[in-house]
Parts: sequence; structure tokens; C-alpha cells
Amino acid sequence: MPRHSPSLSLATPDRIARTALAVIDEEGPAALSFRSVAERLGVSHATVHRRCTDLGGLLDLCTDHLAAELPDIPPGTPWAEATEARFTALYALLTAHPGLVALRGSRPWLGPQLLARLVEPALADGIAAGMTPEQAFHTYRRMYLLTLGSAAFVDHGDPKATATTTRTALAALDPEQFPVLTGHMGVILPAMTDHEVFHGALRQLIAAARP
Repeated sequence: MPRHSPSLSLATPDRIARTALAVIDEEGPAALSFRSVAERLGVSHATVHRRCTDLGGLLDLCTDHLAAELPDIPPGTPWAEATEARFTALYALLTAHPGLVALRGSRPWLGPQLLARLVEPALADGIAAGMTPEQAFHTYRRMYLLTLGSAAFVDHGDPKATATTTRTALAALDPEQFPVLTGHMGVILPAMTDHEVFHGALRQLIAAARP
């Protein structure tokens, strides 16, 4: 029988995911590579490659590692309450790791933990509450896109930088051509990083879709 490599014990999927997230959060998304993860784990980059195959596989590990933190909603929880809890938790995870969101881009989020802890129960709850399968999926999709877009559009890890960048861009506009944008920066700038924009929109979607 082939001997088990000790390096594989050091480079478990869970340890790789936690280490990769640390690299992204501490050094920025551009710093992520098999080599940077391997150096922190004390193994060769080939060992990490054996676990992940490619960068997409590494990002999938990170995503599913985070998805394991999504809450288990107790059976019998009212649909609206369960839905708000699920998507609020997803939003919190995504905004806590903006570098991962930026790296994943348009890649689908289809890991087993996300499917089991978010997608499947959200759809099942919708159908149990009286929705057709089509209604349940469309409702889920709207809330998922709201959550992902709200997290990806702004780097919530550095709200001051976001405000500064936005202020600079608006200040460069011609007030005659863009009177609303240049005349209401006091309203626009706080809204850029205000989490309540997401929470309010989520509650509106829930109210509109309530069976």
C-alpha cells in the first residue's frame, strides 16, 4: 500500500481554506497563490495543488469553509424570519471577506455546504410556505443576487477608502451636467457603505414575496 504523505496531514482541506482566507484578508487577494498558502502551512506548493487542482478549486474550498458557518434554522421557524436570518448571515460572511468575493467574481457558489445550509433549505421552506417550485426559486434567486451584489459592489472591509474614492470621483464631475450627484454627496457617501441599505432591501423583498 502507498504510504500516506505527512504533508497531506498538514494540508487538509480545512487548513488550506483557513490559511488561504488568512492570506486574502491579511495581504490582499493578489497575494493568494498555491505557494503563499504552502509557505504558511509548511508544505510544498505541489501538496496544495494536489488538494485543489487549480485556483478555482482553492476558492471553492474557501467558500465552502465559510458556508459551514451559516446557521441551522430550527424547523417550524416562520418563512420570513428564517429567510431574513439566512441571507443576513450570508451577507455578514461575504462582507467580512471582500477579497474572496472579488477573487471569485462570477464563479458559481455551488459547494456542498452552501447547497445544504442555504440553497436547499431556503427552497424547501418556500415550497412548504405555499410557493410553487418556480416561485421559490425565483424568490431565492432575487435575494441571493441582492446579497451577493451588496457585498461585492463595495469593499466593506475599508469603508473609509470607499468613501474617499467615491468623493473624489463625484468631485471631478461637472455640476451643471451632474447636479444631483454633485449636489447631494452628503447623502450619497454614507449610503455607499451603510449596511442598512442591504437589510432594508432584503426586508422589502421578503415582504413582497411572503406567501
